[in-house]
Amino acid sequence: MHPMLATLTRGGRGPALIALVSFVVVGSAVASQVWGGLSPCKLCWYQRYPYALTIALGLGGALLAGRGANRAAALLSFWCAVAFLLGATVAAFHVGVEQGWWQGSTACTGGGAGQGRTVDELRQLIETAPVIRCDEVQWSLFGVSMAGYNFLVSLALAAFAALVARTLEHRRP
Repeated sequence: MHPMLATLTRGGRGPALIALVSFVVVGSAVASQVWGGLSPCKLCWYQRYPYALTIALGLGGALLAGRGANRAAALLSFWCAVAFLLGATVAAFHVGVEQGWWQGSTACTGGGAGQGRTVDELRQLIETAPVIRCDEVQWSLFGVSMAGYNFLVSLALAAFAALVARTLEHRRP
């Protein structure tokens, strides 16, 4: 193993780093919402949930590894990898919706909401409906949307969490 990776995964550092990076990623998303004016769509919200989970799991793993419970910390790190892969899947789906490769749900794209409704029900629906659509890119850098970057980050974090789990699993207390 590369010496830098060995240092990052020693003791509770690996799970703590998972929690820290998860916090930074979801904090960046919240900051782009609060200060950048980028309102999240439904799929954006779904992409935040794995990070909330990995913050908790990473902190728990760091605590367990710090106490010498490496196998338990490895298990929590493994579940972080699974959560990141699920997040990457949602992000990939979101990119596909943004690119028009497939259609998102009616809550994401606004289609089919008025079928079989009265005029008053439609008016109420329009007045309370979210205005953020999943199929419209609000921000991109080098042609890659936030969902695209989240896909890449989630894959990288899944690989790192798996490496942390493997390292903790093979380390004696």
